[in-house]
Amino acid sequence: MTTTILALVLASGLKAGDKAPDFTLPDTEGKPVTLSRLLEQGPVILAFYPKAFTSGCTRQNSNFRDKYAEVEKKGAQVLGISVDDVATQKKFKAEYKLPYPLLSDAGGKVASQYTGTVPVLGYANRSNVVIGQDGKIVKVVEGSDAVDPNGAIALCPLKK
Repeated sequence: MTTTILALVLASGLKAGDKAPDFTLPDTEGKPVTLSRLLEQGPVILAFYPKAFTSGCTRQNSNFRDKYAEVEKKGAQVLGISVDDVATQKKFKAEYKLPYPLLSDAGGKVASQYTGTVPVLGYANRSNVVIGQDGKIVKVVEGSDAVDPNGAIALCPLKK
């Protein structure tokens, strides 16, 4: 029975070909960032991570930082998203010198729409969601595979 429930939870996430739900979340300065507006400028990679300042999340974001030039060559953008509050996201961005926006999804509403949250804790599941400029999901890279941004970057379409 536990396996069946887990399968249902995992199956409820978005997949390639689905329309990415639009959202607006605050960045590290508290300013609203809207997905549909960013997609007007090019493809977007949503880098969901469970908790700022933890080892896996620090690696995931540091790896995106180190590969950010490759993202920019495609005319794309990265948005780091966790359920951490704005102040925590601001400290995390500054400490690791992240060149892309970090967004606060307090309550996990956006994470729940995309790849879900960790039961009881409410943290975002680790994933990289590649969204084409047309607003459709190209690929979802989940779990420990999402620590390495190479797969998401490689599948990110060029800006139109």
